[in-house]
Amino acid sequence: MNQIRRESIGKYIQEKGAVTVKEISALFPDVSLMTIHRDLERLEEGGLIVRTRGGAMPVSQSNGTEAKLETRMQSNMRSKRQMAKKALSLIDERSAVFFDAGTSNMALAQVLPDVDLNIFTTGPNIALELSRLTNPTVHMCGGTLNRSNQAVSGASTIAMLEDINIATAFVGVSGYTPEGGFTCGKEDEMLVKRLVMRKAARKVILMDSSKYGKILPYTFGSVEDADYVISDGGLPEEFMQRAKQAGVAVL
Repeated sequence: MNQIRRESIGKYIQEKGAVTVKEISALFPDVSLMTIHRDLERLEEGGLIVRTRGGAMPVSQSNGTEAKLETRMQSNMRSKRQMAKKALSLIDERSAVFFDAGTSNMALAQVLPDVDLNIFTTGPNIALELSRLTNPTVHMCGGTLNRSNQAVSGASTIAMLEDINIATAFVGVSGYTPEGGFTCGKEDEMLVKRLVMRKAARKVILMDSSKYGKILPYTFGSVEDADYVISDGGLPEEFMQRAKQAGVAVL
């Protein structure tokens, strides 16, 4: 019965485009709100929907663009916080690190302790979050702002990062497929990610399992380009085997 109900909810969301929990609850008056929330959580874990504040929407972005920041901030945040705690073990004090824009790196910024670091970021919101700390030196990359995901990119961003020696880079992804590799939705942002992947001594990909199977227009790297992949423990065996063969550690 649970599976049948979840399938019905998933189909309803796909047809409606975006719904509220109240709407879903009206379809199943004998089911508690807590159960509805659990159903939505399971559907999101399965990569079928994205939960939003007070509701849900289809996960697919048929026009090849990325979901808006507010939507992604609500998506899999428990997993992203767990990933962030894993990422802390890869940060060496008094080193230069790069925090990509995006919600996974925002989660990392939120749990970062007050240690001596040089942090470079393409996320203005991440720089503001880091401003609560007193010991890190925070460098905000210049460039053109993408309002939907709070990422800066462009010639100014490239010029600044070209001159930086990055010890560890934490790079977010919007999608991954075995054929397309790690992908994102904007060409300028792909160029920034590709540059950072080339320059950093240690490349760390932050990717929760909901990104597996999604492909966006621009590829910036493959599994073999990374040193670490930090995820939520839900990546399929195909990915795990490929990472193992490439000598990439999955945390």
